[in-house]
Amino acid sequence: MRAAKFISVATVLTMATVTGCSDDGGERATASASAPSGLESFYKQKPSWKDCGDGFECATVQVPLDYTKPSGGKVGISVVRLPAEDESDRIGSLLTNPGGPGGSGTDFVRQAARTFGNDLRRRFDIVGFDPRGVAKSDPVRCNTGPQLDDFFATDASPDDQKETNALGAEGKEFAQNCKAKAPTELPHVGTLNAARDMDVLRAALGDPKLTYYGASYGTYLGATYAEQFPKNVRALVLDGAVDPRLSSTEMLIEQAKGFETALRAFAADCIKAGFCRFGDSVDAVLASVSSFLTKTDKTPLKSTRDPRKVTESLAVMGIARALYVKEYWPVLRQALTQATQNSDGTMLLALADEMVERKPNGAYSNQTDANMAINCVDKPNPPDLNTYGKSAAEAEKAAPRFGPFVVWGGLPCVYWPVQTEQQPKPITARGAAPIVVIGTIRDPATPYKWSQSLADQLTSGVLLTFDGDGHTAYLQGNHCITEAADKYLLTATPPKDGTTCR
Repeated sequence: MRAAKFISVATVLTMATVTGCSDDGGERATASASAPSGLESFYKQKPSWKDCGDGFECATVQVPLDYTKPSGGKVGISVVRLPAEDESDRIGSLLTNPGGPGGSGTDFVRQAARTFGNDLRRRFDIVGFDPRGVAKSDPVRCNTGPQLDDFFATDASPDDQKETNALGAEGKEFAQNCKAKAPTELPHVGTLNAARDMDVLRAALGDPKLTYYGASYGTYLGATYAEQFPKNVRALVLDGAVDPRLSSTEMLIEQAKGFETALRAFAADCIKAGFCRFGDSVDAVLASVSSFLTKTDKTPLKSTRDPRKVTESLAVMGIARALYVKEYWPVLRQALTQATQNSDGTMLLALADEMVERKPNGAYSNQTDANMAINCVDKPNPPDLNTYGKSAAEAEKAAPRFGPFVVWGGLPCVYWPVQTEQQPKPITARGAAPIVVIGTIRDPATPYKWSQSLADQLTSGVLLTFDGDGHTAYLQGNHCITEAADKYLLTATPPKDGTTCR
């Protein structure tokens, strides 16, 4: 899987009462009163909302490119909101982030705002934003469509030094393209700055404290916000958590193991459904998938709709995409049947393209470029190709079908023109109000133990568990999870720590 990423929830979905002040002026004065020195003009700005169709309003909020030089360059943060249905009983704004990194928060809200509960839509503006460098917020764009086609198709399970060198060349080209095309933005697109932007947004929206829903990478963004601005937290739901203590390669190895767990669950479901074409036991199904991937490594599949060869890397990416959502498992059975019986990779390629937001015309969104740019500056990276290869080998032992693909996907970071000295460390957000962390036991992309870990690290962390499958739990239709999260967002009263929903 050639992207060091967590898929955004926007992509997955493509398939005691607190009363807010209804006087915008008074609320805004409270929200901006504590603006950090030198940032007053950013905190006091009033978004110019314009109708942008289907009941939504859009605006742009300005933030500093470099917070150490607030009088220098600026970044325009694209924001969209679905206004609260009952202005007289409005609490404030529910800011959201769907993950990625690189997922468009404005697209997410346009797709998902009306799937939030009735009480939330009645009392909150549902707000989405594109973090700096993403989508409509001064996007980082490094690679052309053909360059990304080559990047994703390159063999990410190298069998010899020649194939390893080919991976290195692709990773280096990716990094060099970003250095050439986005030199000003790259040092400033990390999560620390995106979290600072969120506090500017909070003030510009007129909220004294932040109410937030973040999924996948959005949990890391939300936790980072709470660490920097603990007193500004009202209620944060962090769904499918990232563990901030892990190094970049540790995260990728653990993510690969998560996909292995999800594949085992898929195999068990295939057998339970009856007439599973890939084996009569979980281990037999896994062996069948391994055999298929080994064969595809030597002889790529063809697609009836696309001239591209469906390489092993693209096949693994297609499988991974389907594991994100349990409702996609029947599609995965069809795709694997098509591929194994007819050497036809059409469905797997379509799934892979959906994963990385490749359009039918060969163009990509900026999700992949932004994802890499943010990940590469958030944490230190291995110093060279050989060191990185050792992590990939470790991943292959721990997760034989996904390990190499997930870990090698982050290789461009080795060559990244901007490296950070910031070390991974626990996030405690000491002094923050209760923060709810939701973990899904068989989550493929953000393993459950990450949610357990983050809830433990946060001084006010509360763990809410979904005993289920798929990536993230909220907005996926489980009544128990929805009821607990909605009550907390509305009242700021969390569920009992350790609550489990099934």
